[in-house]
Amino acid sequence: MDLITQLPLSNSFDSILVIVDRFSKMAIFIPTMSSITSLDSAHLFIKHIFSKHGLPSSIASDRGSLFVSSFRTNLCQQLKISRDMSTADHPKTDGQTERVNQILDQYLWMYISYHQDDWNTWLPLDEFAYNSSDHSSTKQSPFFTVYGRDPNFDSVHITQDTPAGNLSTKIQSVQRDVKRELEVAINRLKRYADKSRASPPVFNPGDMVWLSSKSIKSTIPTKKLSERWLGTFPILKKVSTHAYHLKLPSQWKSIHPVFHISFLEPVKTSTMPNRHQQPPPPIIIEEEEEWEVSQILDSKLKRGKLWYLVEWKGFSQDSERSTWEPTANLKTCHEPVKDFHSLYPDTPGPNSSIP
Repeated sequence: MDLITQLPLSNSFDSILVIVDRFSKMAIFIPTMSSITSLDSAHLFIKHIFSKHGLPSSIASDRGSLFVSSFRTNLCQQLKISRDMSTADHPKTDGQTERVNQILDQYLWMYISYHQDDWNTWLPLDEFAYNSSDHSSTKQSPFFTVYGRDPNFDSVHITQDTPAGNLSTKIQSVQRDVKRELEVAINRLKRYADKSRASPPVFNPGDMVWLSSKSIKSTIPTKKLSERWLGTFPILKKVSTHAYHLKLPSQWKSIHPVFHISFLEPVKTSTMPNRHQQPPPPIIIEEEEEWEVSQILDSKLKRGKLWYLVEWKGFSQDSERSTWEPTANLKTCHEPVKDFHSLYPDTPGPNSSIP
């Protein structure tokens, strides 16, 4: 059992309770709240696990022995069975289960990045995609291990110009997305393991990191952002072993600020003199590359057009830090322009007469 918390709010849920069968590797994803108690967990376990599979022979969780013991007590009380049931307490997961949990943790964070506001709606498809994919240790899908067959979905044909057809198309699209991200999650975890079995980097509050653009696919086109990194951004706090809360620009209000560690890279500051840090890559807005504005320094009228002197964030060299730009290049920079004219109302602006 594992709990992934601090997700974007979706239908009043902000967490996912993940329950994995150690033998088959089948996983159950249950939307819930971060305030969930051991009693709440017992209720969910009865509804989603016991009703279909019965009692487990053992329970493992990284939430600690106290939680596991309390959970087991509540489970016994709800099922009205004696406390000396055969289920054993295993407060810590074994190595194989931990690896599955790490894959699922990264996989779910990637999935959330696709569906920030409605991830709860599509979570069953995420579960289906995982359980119908072959597992590296069993060489077959968890679904096949449990039921002796793989699920059949591709053969379902529904007329596309109907509500059911539209839903079917959406389901197939989500399936392709999450299956692809499952492969990415496994490969990234393998990359960490191959580096002398080293653990992923640990960040502290205030550390600066680059953010993989692949983590914000829900708002930014993927093709233009292939292999790009955004930032840099400061770490605000550590959310879990595998997730961190970043301080993002105010313009990114729609993006959930918690990211899996696989999307982060530490900023390496050069110790060589006169070596400047590389400017950040552009932000992609509506398929156009844009750099973040620090502030507006000046304005002028030139050749019948209004121009602004823009100071850009992340550029260390004076020749690149500030440039004159026409208003057509500042369509998404309403706040910096507004702030500039509030401070300097007599400077040329949008309402100035053009000679």
